[in-house]
Amino acid sequence: MAVPFRRVSKTSKRTRRAHDALDVNNLVVCSNCGKKIRPHRVCKYCGFYKNEQKIEVKSSKKD
Repeated sequence: MAVPFRRVSKTSKRTRRAHDALDVNNLVVCSNCGKKIRPHRVCKYCGFYKNEQKIEVKSSKKD
């Protein structure tokens, strides 16, 4: 098994890992119900996408 000849410095290690951070998801407001959803997706709360009803959502409230 290969073993590194020299230790990797803190600067080299941190430079390599500079792009490993997670990004925060962007959220937009649904034009129908006003809840925050991911862009370019059907709203899972009301079923609308681009001001059209795309899917029928069953209510999860138990009466």
